Amino acid sequence: MSEQLPRSPYDIVGGLVYFPRMLDKIRLHARGDLSEAYHNNLGREFDGHCLAFLQIKYADLRERVLAGGSDEEILEWCYANGRRPGEGEVEIFNGFLQKAGWRDASSERLAILLQRSGLGHLDHRCATRFDFIEFDEGRTPPDFHRWEPPRLVQSG
Repeated sequence: MSEQLPRSPYDIVGGLVYFPRMLDKIRLHARGDLSEAYHNNLGREFDGHCLAFLQIKYADLRERVLAGGSDEEILEWCYANGRRPGEGEVEIFNGFLQKAGWRDASSERLAILLQRSGLGHLDHRCATRFDFIEFDEGRTPPDFHRWEPPRLVQSG
């Protein structure tokens, strides 16, 4: 078995954060390439939030993913078999997921995760559970403090 990491929770398909990561976990697990550390949360935690938002059951999504197709096709299947949220709902949902652990009920859990994983020294840089996932998997989360609005480009 050659264990691989799923994509970043910050990755987006069809405007939804986290969705591509959930699909990666399904595919990697089916191939035997997903670390056992991820197995208990398949269909739960952030997966569960995403499934509830789309009103799709994990077993049904797993079956659809393993049947093949692009992430975009699978998302369209979710919309057809669950629900298609509006643009504003997607924006709110994305914000909810991206900010989990930041000044909310799961803040204490985030602190515990950091200590258990040996990443406690990053507590000043790790504001959310998405950030924790990034650091835990060896990636650097986006620095939203340095975000700049898009610049207008003059066509010449």
